[in-house]
Amino acid sequence: MSLFSELGLKQELLEGVERLGFTEPTKVQELAIPTILESAQDLVALAQTGTGKTGAFGLPLLHKIDLDNKNVQAIVLSPTRELAIQIAKDLKAFAKKLKGVKTVAVYGGSEIRTQIKALENGCQVVVGTPGRMLDLIRRRKLRVENIQTLVLDEADEMLNMGFQDAIDEILETASEDRNTWLYSATMPKAVAKIASNYMKDPVEVTCGTKNQAAITVEHEYYLIDNRDRYRTLRRIVDSCPGIYAIIFCRTRAETQNVAERLMADGYNTGGLHGDMSQGQRDGVMKQFKTKNITILVATDVASRGIDVDDISHVIHYQLPDDNEVYTHRSGRTGRAGKTGTSIALVGGRDKYKLVQIEKTIKCRIERKMVPSGEEVMKAMVFQSMENLINAQVHPKALKPFTEAIHELSEQMTVTQVLEKFIALNSSKILNFYKDAKDLNASGKSGRDNKSRDSQRIFINIGEKDGFDWATLKDLLREKTSLTNNDFGGVDVKGAFSFFNVSKSKVEGVFEAFEGFSVGDRKVSLELTKTSKSPDRRAGGRDRRRGGRRDSFRDRRGSSGSRNRSGSRSRRERRK
Repeated sequence: MSLFSELGLKQELLEGVERLGFTEPTKVQELAIPTILESAQDLVALAQTGTGKTGAFGLPLLHKIDLDNKNVQAIVLSPTRELAIQIAKDLKAFAKKLKGVKTVAVYGGSEIRTQIKALENGCQVVVGTPGRMLDLIRRRKLRVENIQTLVLDEADEMLNMGFQDAIDEILETASEDRNTWLYSATMPKAVAKIASNYMKDPVEVTCGTKNQAAITVEHEYYLIDNRDRYRTLRRIVDSCPGIYAIIFCRTRAETQNVAERLMADGYNTGGLHGDMSQGQRDGVMKQFKTKNITILVATDVASRGIDVDDISHVIHYQLPDDNEVYTHRSGRTGRAGKTGTSIALVGGRDKYKLVQIEKTIKCRIERKMVPSGEEVMKAMVFQSMENLINAQVHPKALKPFTEAIHELSEQMTVTQVLEKFIALNSSKILNFYKDAKDLNASGKSGRDNKSRDSQRIFINIGEKDGFDWATLKDLLREKTSLTNNDFGGVDVKGAFSFFNVSKSKVEGVFEAFEGFSVGDRKVSLELTKTSKSPDRRAGGRDRRRGGRRDSFRDRRGSSGSRNRSGSRSRRERRK
């Protein structure tokens, strides 16, 4: 490991870094900074979240700034306003001793006129989200035709969030003579395409292996029945006293539901999802960073840019559909050299996903057994004892009670006092876990949604209508009162799809889609040929929208017109 002083940075920057308490660069900083300073080539740097990527591009960016030139010389694109603000803050801290450098952050959710005024007052570095950055460029309030450096930070996340078009336009507008530095945790095809289309013979710097999980994170999973998912979550949280965690959910509705249940059960919890205003999200994040909230429940999109170094656990309430999203989630813990734990709650039918995720992160995910009620109680009792032992009490505060304490000590032993203390202060949790059942699934079969208690249903919408596995599940949740325990086996094809639903819910599903359309095409549902029609109404009336078709060819031929607008709104509701 080298020192910052050996990387070739200006003395003023070294003083700024030293002022912040840093002497040794991280691996990505050690590799990237000299490469940038010694050559004029573009750079692709692959490193996990929390490994110091801001310093890896921020320090050489500041090093290259012409202090006599007050025009914009560099722009940094980031996925979220939270991260943009943090990057701007870090750059200002690095440049504390570098007089004459001005950095401005621009992002959505804030008054654009204020940001325009800041740009008009002059700055050399602009940090912002792609949407707001592009808006300012189109208004000609931000001129990028002559910039020297363009940085794409967390490029994979920006693309996952749907900023592809905005990034393309910014890259096409910016100076052709610029240097482009791309920093990313993973290297999916979309990121590789940017490097191919907009960068000139980039040098690649990789810390570890592409898409590899951080070595500071321990990966675990619990194999459970879907109906026990929330109870398992509670056991994990209760068995980890002092937990400081993010729980990731797939949808906004699920995020809100889990957050509300945890709050109702007495946990210091907050939710973070796309239905919240920016002010609400900022308020929740402030509480989380100050640990007034110790458990944050969030969607993947809403959590982008969370910059907290001491998160102890990441819990995947459900596995993500995209393996690389697992890497992003897990990267929220084990940051800045600290260790962390990534925990996945896995239903039997999703076990196959673990194999694919392990291949992506190049790391084994170890199965753990859900703690028994007795194990949870022991963990909580030991934590209570530790808190008692470590409690700081001023002797003067106890003086009025000295006589009573001495009298009590003559009547009871220390052990007896502790036993009664635990019984009185932990009675609620002890009663909750008394005779608690085993929540571990057998793992013998992953076909839990194809049991005899489920019915397979055909629906005449699919990929051609803009749906995928996740957005179709969102639609089912929105149109019906189904939970994740009620349906599964979602299989999306080109012009149609299938899903399984509990037999008791079939009637409600058909009723929910009565008269529903995607665009100008009526949505129809049918029971599959292997399924018998249930008696859904008195008299046994069969409402299968015209009866069974004879073949899949007929189904595909009836797909009708396509409409993506309706499905887009459903995708947006997942954020």
